[in-house]
Amino acid sequence: MVAVTTPHSTPSVDVLLPCLDEAAALPWVLGRIPPGWRAVVVDNGSSDGSAELARSLGATVVHEPRRGFGAACHAGLLAATAEVVCFLDCDGSLDPAQLPRVVDPVVSGAAELVLGRRRPTALGAWPAHARLANAVLARRLRARTGAPLHDLGPMRAARRERLLALGLGDRRSGYPLEMVLTASAAGMRIAEVDVDYRPRAGRSKVTGTLRGTRQAVQDMRAVLAAPPPTLLVIAKAPVPGRVKTRLTPPYSPEQAAALAEAALVDTLRTLDTVPAGRRLLVLDGAPGPWLPPGWQVVPQVSGGLDARLAAAFAHAPAGAPALLVGMDTPQLRAETLAAPLAATARAGADAWYGPAADGGFWALGLARPSAELAQRLLAGVPMSTPRTGAALLERLAEAGLAVRRLPELTDVDTAADADQVAAEAPDGAFAARLRELRELRDLGRRAGVTG
Repeated sequence: MVAVTTPHSTPSVDVLLPCLDEAAALPWVLGRIPPGWRAVVVDNGSSDGSAELARSLGATVVHEPRRGFGAACHAGLLAATAEVVCFLDCDGSLDPAQLPRVVDPVVSGAAELVLGRRRPTALGAWPAHARLANAVLARRLRARTGAPLHDLGPMRAARRERLLALGLGDRRSGYPLEMVLTASAAGMRIAEVDVDYRPRAGRSKVTGTLRGTRQAVQDMRAVLAAPPPTLLVIAKAPVPGRVKTRLTPPYSPEQAAALAEAALVDTLRTLDTVPAGRRLLVLDGAPGPWLPPGWQVVPQVSGGLDARLAAAFAHAPAGAPALLVGMDTPQLRAETLAAPLAATARAGADAWYGPAADGGFWALGLARPSAELAQRLLAGVPMSTPRTGAALLERLAEAGLAVRRLPELTDVDTAADADQVAAEAPDGAFAARLRELRELRDLGRRAGVTG
């Protein structure tokens, strides 16, 4: 349990309210949204005029035709624009006036995902079968993540960008649990605070019936059963003369190594926010101060790049998918990997393939990794040619694997590549280092002219 404190300044906040036939409760709920916060009502197919009523009461209304609690929640997340988002049932069971209790720890930095632990205020507010199911799942969740949670309550808050980076894929009752599991796997600090739980207006579509509760438990068990993926990064230590040699010229070997280090820093930082069970750096060389905590370093084997890539998968534990990326795509975004690796998105996928603009590939993932399979796919594939990616795809097809393609990215090989990648990710360490080197080069040119 975290202490609730009031921050000096609160960023913008959107309150996301999944809604299915909640006209009876909407006036009370919307009337108690904290001043200055935006209410986003996600209508999930109401037939009682909920959408029109919410709009008349000043709420932003989003329509999500696909039925499902997760579908409505995620539609609200995608529609949100505020820095911080809250989720809240709009059935009147939770008091919107208490939303600052879950927002304050997020704003202060005490936690990154905060859930409201429901405390019933009246008999019958929380049916016994629903409370029992919640307690069982919460116990399993504590054992799985170590997060100090006793309730999977629907009142919660986090920063919008962190939630989007989780790549949440469940669109039914598993969505709240998936959020907590993936947040934990992405290293987010999770906490809970007490909130009042009142008798809701009308009957719950989930916990109001044994059938609904049973479906919710099944959805959540399916999410629990999916192991988090293993993330592998294959890299060279950023030593001058050994990395990014095609950047020289115009950059010196020392400058090229500085750019390589920045690219590696960006890559590791991004993968730190992707939900994962293990994070392994398969390294040629010695780690340096650029290595963040939580990464296990294993040495690369000798031989060609094909052999080293194949051997990297030997470090992936059995029973969970594994995805390997290099250090040449610092523009990589967390959701680019998190979404296709989400539990519900894995069905039917045997492999993931990320094409590079130069004809190579920047990522390879295996749903059931093994050293033998990786060897069969990669050994003898010609590396660093315009046909490298095509050759790998042929191997994947020959193995009978169903392949999911990831977006095409540009590897940083040349100075032109560096300029393009920095423009795509201007806030990263790589772009910052490139700007510094450009400024130094410009100063040198001006000094040469004036001298």
